[in-house]
Amino acid sequence: PTQFEMRQRNEKFAKDAKAGKKPTHPSRLEQKAKQSPLNLWVLAVIMFVVLGGVIFELARLVFL
Repeated sequence: PTQFEMRQRNEKFAKDAKAGKKPTHPSRLEQKAKQSPLNLWVLAVIMFVVLGGVIFELARLVFL
C-alpha cells in the first residue's frame, strides 16, 4: 500500500473508532446532572439527627 492509501485507512479507522467511543472526560453539564442536590455535609447532618434519634429512643426503651 502506498503512503496515501495508508493515510486514508488510518483516517477511516480513527473516524470509526471515535464514533464508537464515549468522550473520556464528561462534560460539565453531565457532571452536574450526576451530583446530588444536597451537599454531603447536609446529608450527614440529616442522617445523624434521624439515626441518632432512633438510637437514643431504642436505648431509652431498653434501659428505662
